Formats: sequence, structure tokens, C-alpha cells
Amino acid sequence: MPNAHAFPRRFDLDWLRIIAFGLLILYHSGMFYVTWGWHVKSVHAGPEAEWAMMLLNPWRLALLFFISGVALRFAADKLGGSKLARERAVRLGLPILFGMAVVVAPQSWLQLVESGEFSGSFWTFWPQYLDFNSDFSVTTPTWNHLWYIVYLLVYTLMLAPFAGRIARFMGGTGAQITKRLFGGKWGPAAALILPVLPHILYRITLDPYFKTTHDLTWDWANHAHSLTMLMIGFLLAKDVYFWNAIRRVLPFAVGLMVGLGAGLSVLWANWEMLSESGDWDWIIWPARIARLAYAWITIAALLGLAERYLNRPSRALTYMTEAIFPWYILHQTLTVMLGYWLTRQDLPACHRRHICRMCPVARIGHPPRRLSAAAIRAEARQRVARL
Repeated sequence: MPNAHAFPRRFDLDWLRIIAFGLLILYHSGMFYVTWGWHVKSVHAGPEAEWAMMLLNPWRLALLFFISGVALRFAADKLGGSKLARERAVRLGLPILFGMAVVVAPQSWLQLVESGEFSGSFWTFWPQYLDFNSDFSVTTPTWNHLWYIVYLLVYTLMLAPFAGRIARFMGGTGAQITKRLFGGKWGPAAALILPVLPHILYRITLDPYFKTTHDLTWDWANHAHSLTMLMIGFLLAKDVYFWNAIRRVLPFAVGLMVGLGAGLSVLWANWEMLSESGDWDWIIWPARIARLAYAWITIAALLGLAERYLNRPSRALTYMTEAIFPWYILHQTLTVMLGYWLTRQDLPACHRRHICRMCPVARIGHPPRRLSAAAIRAEARQRVARL
């Protein structure tokens, strides 16, 4: 494979994968305690952490799909398309089936218990959950947070038959194209701008009509964004000109990331006022485009920082590389179960703070208001409608 010798194992991308999954776990822990809609909600929900979660939200899954695309390229070059498809069908398919049947079930149970739709024990609920003919208000059985693995498996099976041809193209004609795009004086600017352009197109043409559903069959805007990120990673995984451009643009990317993040945080904090006041209509769409730019620029900055500071092996990396995927599969159920139980205990504030320090899924504090689950979901629907 052309240029294969120039690309040994990328320990920096292994670290980024771990960091991305870790941030996703913390993000889902935070979902229990913010005012946005989720499977179950804490009675202590409040807006205190929403600013940080909004900074993570534009790029947390895009980064995972990009890294997944890079990993698929390396795996395809090593295994070939047919073996890659068989290996990933087992490696991803079995966790999906087990996760849907066992791991995710307690989330649906507690969601229905909280809404008042079900009042029995989990063991009474489980056979009904596994029954495809159950008439609950939520889909059962379901994959919830495992949608990322489902989509990744589908994309892998779609890509595998063409992986060899794409790799050969990127080693020849594709490399000549990327040399023109990323190898010259304006290469760093191209590395920041070009990957954003398809997402702007999707934001205008698909996002207004296809809300994110994670149901695989009617999630076209999400598919467009996610598959594009995976393909960018696959195409550019071994492209020397792209990675050189990332190194060259790193200082500027970090500055842009900080500046855009700060500016967007101010806009998001006042989004309801801006979207409701006709005087600020001119800023709505530029802010939406800036959000897309912020997402990719953050990813580019993280790629550059990781390559500079994390591209080295360690025993911790070896352990976490294997451990992070099982923890991802388990984390949301553990978050929902522990958080649901903990926030309904009448614990003194000092105990809450202690548990908060000891366990990241239990963020207990003293928010300025207490909201019912119904009020939280109503407020979340209003906010989403304004974005």
C-alpha cells in the first residue's frame, strides 16, 4: 500500500478515541442533571452545566466517527474488505444484540416507571420489553446510546466492498488531489475550511426536514453528517499532505477554537431572546454556520494537539484501549440506574458532595430550582424548537 510505511500505529488517535468516549460518558452523566429531555431526569435538574455540554455537543460524536473512519482505513488495508466486514460484523454485532436485549432494558424500564406508564419490577418488565409487539410509548427493544455502534456497523458493511479501491485511489490520483489542496501555501486554510462545506449543505437542505431520531431508517440528516465524518477519516487517514496541514495550522486552530467557543457560548446563553426577537434574525444563520465551523476546527485542533503530545505508547493506553468500549456499552445504564436511585435519597448536602467527588455519574448539588420530569421535557421541547 503506498505510503503505508510512513504510518505506523497512531497512538495519538488511540488516546483521542479514549478521550472522546470518556467525554461521551461524562456528557450522558450530565444529561441526567440538565433541563434537556432525556430518558429519566433528576429532581435536582438545572441549567448550571449546560454551557459546557453545549461546547461538547457539536463535535463529540463527529470526532468519534472521524476516528472510526481512520481506524477502518488501517483495518481495511491490513485485513482486506471481506475479512473486515466479517470481523466487524461479529465485533460490533454481538455487543449490539446483547446491549439491546440486556444492557439497555433497565433504561427503558426506569423511563416508563418515571412517566407512570409502568409500575412493576424490572423482572416483570423485561419479558414485555423483549416482546416486539409490546405497545409501550417507547420503542422496545431498543438500542438507545448504542446507536453509534449500530450506525458504525452499517457504514462499515457499506464501505467494506469498496475499501480496497478507495485506498488505491487515495494512494495515486487521490494523493495528487490532496497535494494540491493541502500541500501548498493555503493548505492549512483548506484543512480547516473544506471539511466544513458539506455540513453547511446538510444544515441547509436536510437538517430542517429530518430531525435526529437515531432509528437508522429515517435519520437522513444525521446519516449525512456522520457518514461524511467517517469518510473524511477513511480517505485522509494516511494522507501525508492532510496531516502536515494539520500540524501547520495547529496554533491558529487552537485560537479559533477558543474564540468561536467563547463567542458561541454567549450567543447560546441568549438564544431564546435572539430567536424570538425579530431584531436579531440576521445573526441566527451565521451562528448556525459558526457552530459547524467550530465543530470541525475543534476536531482539527484536537488532532494536532494529540499528535504533538500523545503519540506514544504506554501501559495505561494499552489497558484503556481495551476497556473503554465495554465501559461505553455499560455507562448509560449505570448512569440512569445510579442517578435515579441517588437523587431520590434524602441525603445531606455533605454526603451528596462526597458522592459527587467519588462517582462522576452522580453530580449532585444545589441548583437554583427543582423541576419535575414533565416540566423538564416541556422546556426542552421549547428550546429545541427555537434552534
